[in-house]
Amino acid sequence: MIISLPPALAKQLSDSRAEYAGPSSAVVPPHITLVSGRATDDWADAAAHVRKVAAAAEPFRISLRGTGTFEPVSPVVFLNVDGGAQDCARLHGELLQGPLEHLLEFDFHPHLTIAHDLDEAAMARAKAGMADFVADFEVTSIGLYDYLGGGWALREELALGGSGR
Repeated sequence: MIISLPPALAKQLSDSRAEYAGPSSAVVPPHITLVSGRATDDWADAAAHVRKVAAAAEPFRISLRGTGTFEPVSPVVFLNVDGGAQDCARLHGELLQGPLEHLLEFDFHPHLTIAHDLDEAAMARAKAGMADFVADFEVTSIGLYDYLGGGWALREELALGGSGR
C-alpha cells in the first residue's frame, strides 16, 4: 500500500531521482510506502481489509521538507514527511490490524526515497541537492499493489472516506 503523488510532483521527483541514480530510478515511481509486505492468507480478505481502512480514513495533507538519511544502518536518502507523518503512521497501524504483513526489518518511518544503494558521492549529492526541497499535497487515496509478472502493479486506487476520488 502506497501514497502516490500528484502527477506534476511525481514528474519533478522522478527527474531529480534520475539525476542522482540514472534512468534505472524510474523503475519505481516516487511514492510514500504505507505497508511493504503481503497478504498473510487470502488476497481477497486482505484487499477487503484495505478497502475498509481506506473508507474509514479521512483525506489529509502531506508536507515534504528537506532530506534525511537512514545511514549508516541503510544507504537511503529521503525526503522528510514533515506534515502528515502521524496520519501515515495511523494508516500503517490500521492496515496491519488485518491480514497484512509488513516485511521490512526496520520500524515504519514515513518518507519518500530519493536515492538508495548508490555510491557515496551520489548519495551526498542527493542529500545536499534536495536539502531545501519543499512540497505539499493532499492525500485523497491509497494505492493497493500486487506483485504480478515480476513487478509491482496497481490493483486498486482506493479513495479515502468521503474524498470522492
